[in-house]
Amino acid sequence: MTRVWRSAAVALALVASPAAAKEPLQQRVEALLREAPQGTRFGLVVATQDGRELVAIAPEQRFMPASATKIFTTAAAFAILADLRGPDTSGGAAVRLRPDGRRAPDVILEGRGDARLSSAPGCVVNCLAALADAVAARTRTVDDVIGDDRRFPDERWSPGMSWNNISSRYGTGISALTLDDNELVMRVVPTAPGSPPRLEHHNYYRVENRAVTAASGKTDLHFHRLPGSRVALLSGTILSGAEPQRLRLGIDDPAHHAAWRFKALLKERGVRVQGEVEALHRPPLPDGPASASGLDSSAQPLARLTPPPLAEDVVRINKESQNLHAELLLRRVGSVAGDGSIEEGTAAVAAMLERAGVPRNYFHFSDGSGMSTYNRVAPRGVVMLLRWIAGQPWGAAWRSSLPVAGIDGTLAKRFRGTALRGRLFAKTGSLNATNALAGYMIAASGRTLVFSIHANDVPEDGSALDEMDQALLLIAAEN
Repeated sequence: MTRVWRSAAVALALVASPAAAKEPLQQRVEALLREAPQGTRFGLVVATQDGRELVAIAPEQRFMPASATKIFTTAAAFAILADLRGPDTSGGAAVRLRPDGRRAPDVILEGRGDARLSSAPGCVVNCLAALADAVAARTRTVDDVIGDDRRFPDERWSPGMSWNNISSRYGTGISALTLDDNELVMRVVPTAPGSPPRLEHHNYYRVENRAVTAASGKTDLHFHRLPGSRVALLSGTILSGAEPQRLRLGIDDPAHHAAWRFKALLKERGVRVQGEVEALHRPPLPDGPASASGLDSSAQPLARLTPPPLAEDVVRINKESQNLHAELLLRRVGSVAGDGSIEEGTAAVAAMLERAGVPRNYFHFSDGSGMSTYNRVAPRGVVMLLRWIAGQPWGAAWRSSLPVAGIDGTLAKRFRGTALRGRLFAKTGSLNATNALAGYMIAASGRTLVFSIHANDVPEDGSALDEMDQALLLIAAEN
């Protein structure tokens, strides 16, 4: 019997056994969680909407929340930023021409924090091509093409994020000038057996192709790139006749990459580019003034984009657990009363938690996405915040951004065929021996319960997801 089915059988026995039914619910939940891999440390609070706790296991201990951190970031966006359901008039990228008396003007592509700027073929909204069209309509020759991300300090990676994630899409660089999710998409196409596969990608990175097309076996591709390097190594095998594989590599200098792509779009429109591709960054100076961004606000831009409402991006952040977008949202929260730094963003989150009545010792954040291993939350504090959110005017809109059990997002494959399918709305988390889930669920009685469950120190190659899900099913069935 596999561990999944064994755990399910334990849960069923705990519910059905007359002897077990006499035990308090808390004890049965604890017994079920003991089925998890040895050494796993659990924290759990399940409460009614009025705050009465039904189950509490290590409620005030602090746990690494992984991507459940996005609960705090996205709630802060609703609580602090202007109406998220209207057009995003403050975050769109812009383009300026900087005159040069001796040469053609420089083109400055300016980012203002939006995460959704796109250069994809067929783009219809928030498109880099629209800015390229504006330049081409004004001039046929330019000098340098400059990516300017000085809207936020140059903090491309958060404290506590594992360096090995930098080369991947999950840890790509964070920048006020973000394009195509700051990912380089590489399409790997099999060829004849024994030959290297064909690679299709923008040539921003130089790729050393050591992969092989295999006649048999399985597709198993790997890429390696050191932080700061524009050389990527592709290795492994792709099966002959297999579907092309799409790999996504992180971008270390998003502003430079955006300017590089912008140069290509300008050239496609017949604009002659005489100069170089450059990037402008703002060093993170903790004691510097908030106006230290250096952005040129003295002249109107040649063109500016208005992205879709931020509320739509919150849905993507929570449903897909999109790290980069969450990090940019934290910086935008931090730019309301500060300089858009990580420190200002986490301070704004802390101020929201104070308003929600969450004790200061219940949390610590070093980022907005949950990639940082420094983040900590107490399950009771998470439940306190979730109850506070439910009472806010924007609470229903925020809750609708959460994945739905067995239906969509990161919960699409969980709770299928159970009583909680379509009745549990929660943010997932998974990172470095950590599993988390927090949100709302509709119990058998029809009432809504608020919950936060965390598993830390999960042994290598193990998972506590099944035990976590079974515990919630048991609690929901008896309330």
